[in-house]
Amino acid sequence: MMIIDEARKLGVVGWVKNTRQGTVTGQVQGPEEKVISMKSWLSKVGSPSSRIDRTNFSNENEISKLQYNGFSTRY
Repeated sequence: MMIIDEARKLGVVGWVKNTRQGTVTGQVQGPEEKVISMKSWLSKVGSPSSRIDRTNFSNENEISKLQYNGFSTRY
């Protein structure tokens, strides 16, 4: 399953982007339990062609309103 499919299934919003360093950066927003589920999926499963060496989640904050309407890939 691709990351966008998983995000939509879980009901989180945000974006992801592949970097030139071969890593992925992005932002996930939603209810805490759904964000935790998405972080777990990103850490353990990932998209079919991905290789996960490690994950680093930072700048975690509570927000009062979602800043995105859906989940997308940025280029």
